[in-house]
Amino acid sequence: MSEVVGISKRKLNNFIYKDSTSSFIAGGIAGCLSRTAVSPFERVKVLYQVQGPGANSSYNDGVIKTVIKIWKEEGFKGLFRGNGINCIRVFPYSAVQYACYQYIKPFLLKPGDLELTTTNKLIAGGISGAASVICTYPLDLVKTRLSIQTASLKNLTKSKINVSKNEKPPGMFRSLINIYHNEGKIWGLYRGIWPTTLGVAPYVSLNFTIYEKLKEFFVPVEHKYDSIVKLLVGAASGGISQTLIYPFDILRRRFQVLSMGTGEMGFAYTGVTHALVTIVKLEGYRGLYKGLVANLFKICPSMAIQWASYELIKEQFI
Repeated sequence: MSEVVGISKRKLNNFIYKDSTSSFIAGGIAGCLSRTAVSPFERVKVLYQVQGPGANSSYNDGVIKTVIKIWKEEGFKGLFRGNGINCIRVFPYSAVQYACYQYIKPFLLKPGDLELTTTNKLIAGGISGAASVICTYPLDLVKTRLSIQTASLKNLTKSKINVSKNEKPPGMFRSLINIYHNEGKIWGLYRGIWPTTLGVAPYVSLNFTIYEKLKEFFVPVEHKYDSIVKLLVGAASGGISQTLIYPFDILRRRFQVLSMGTGEMGFAYTGVTHALVTIVKLEGYRGLYKGLVANLFKICPSMAIQWASYELIKEQFI
């Protein structure tokens, strides 16, 4: 009996300490820590992104003033609206990214090489990003909906939840069920997945590649445990990557709220190309970068915390 238990423990340890498994655990925890730390800025970014054209936008006074506005209207909880479901989403989302990246790397290594080429790093990151979207997209959709339903967006009427009148927003499962029944069943739960994948796959691809490249330059072996340097490198990789693909993040959010209240958000798109053309036509090129500043407030500290946490947790498995 003791031999059987011993074998089982060894198998469990081998599984846990396997590179892709430890990356899954470390990535999931790091993702939750980082997103919670910057949740108020995430909500501000989403509110900016879903505002259509027009000078009467409800949130246009800058990041800090918008945070204060949410605080006054919805209280402290309002700043973290949707963060619970975001963490439920982010754990598998980040975990799949890191685990998939580590799992794919050996298949892309050229014989005799110890590290992936830049091209192969980009490929591995892109596949990892796409995989994470497919696994968690319905939760991302619901998180976006919950982020705006209590906001004082001028176009939001039918879907508005008035917290000042003690109306409670629907929970995660209720939202999933409502979307499933009212917006096309499974298709409704994956509404907007194409523009989301177009944004997330290259973002993850760039983020992983830039982080590893910057780490090679700025984190020599003797400083490999220096968390401060990793924080800075993580912030830089996240900021650069997100800025480069930001228009697709706009599309991601717009498509996710497109059908709310039978189109009450004030925009309608037939596809990705039509959406890009329409936004530029009605809102100018700046429309493709709505919320970028709020996003940088979020993404730089978020990725700094995420990469540093990931590395720190991963080291415990070595």
